[in-house]
Amino acid sequence: MERVSIDEQRCKSCGLCVSICPVKILIISDRLNARGFRPAQCTDQDKCTSCGSCVLVCPDIAIELHREVKV
Repeated sequence: MERVSIDEQRCKSCGLCVSICPVKILIISDRLNARGFRPAQCTDQDKCTSCGSCVLVCPDIAIELHREVKV
């Protein structure tokens, strides 16, 4: 299951999410988005702890966190 998703077209490669991720699974991509920026990407969804730090620090509101609801 995807835990963190990044809207590549909104991301402007500021790197704040990369620097704050406690498990270091976010990187800046080699690909360019339509605006010429290299968007962040998650390298290992299974290691994501769903802490939400990346969501809170993103100035472009380009990151969404998906948490599993256990009933």
